[in-house]
Amino acid sequence: MTGNRAGNKLAAGLCGILLGGLGVHKFILGYNTAGFIMLGVTLGGAVLGIFTCGVTFLGTWAMAIIGLVEGIIYLTKPDDEFVRIYVDGRREWF
Repeated sequence: MTGNRAGNKLAAGLCGILLGGLGVHKFILGYNTAGFIMLGVTLGGAVLGIFTCGVTFLGTWAMAIIGLVEGIIYLTKPDDEFVRIYVDGRREWF
């Protein structure tokens, strides 16, 4: 049924929780643009945070929280709903 098509669900969910700010879960699902946005904001915020007394770390934290929330969402969705929304529907965010 949807088992093969939902095969990346576990990997994407765990990577969202553990590596969310880096956008790894987006790359796993094939959302390269969204993955590069998350990676860029995270790394850019970290580098600029050194020079702005941490102000731009907010972007880094925001990406980490988004990744955490998305990872939890991925893991709690039934396989058929995950496939419908994120594989067939190609929804990139939440």
